[in-house]
Amino acid sequence: MQLWSEWWVWMCIAVVFAILEVVIPAWVFLGFALGAAAMGGLVALNLTSLGLAGSILAFAVLSVVAYLVLRAVFGLKHGQVKIWDRDINEN
Repeated sequence: MQLWSEWWVWMCIAVVFAILEVVIPAWVFLGFALGAAAMGGLVALNLTSLGLAGSILAFAVLSVVAYLVLRAVFGLKHGQVKIWDRDINEN
């Protein structure tokens, strides 16, 4: 059995990406972590019978979808601007 068809491998990859997101906050790694976790869930439920190329493609698509959803939910809203009305150096 190949490693990419094991659910725990995808979950380990998700944990690694989640740790990278904590160490290097960039929002990109969180999308990868959610994509790997979703792929692990699909493999655990036997909903995929893809080869290596298909698994990587499915992981990439799931990661992009997760990133776009995160950006839509938590990102800066259109027209939203931070206005500073007080300087930190003023007493």
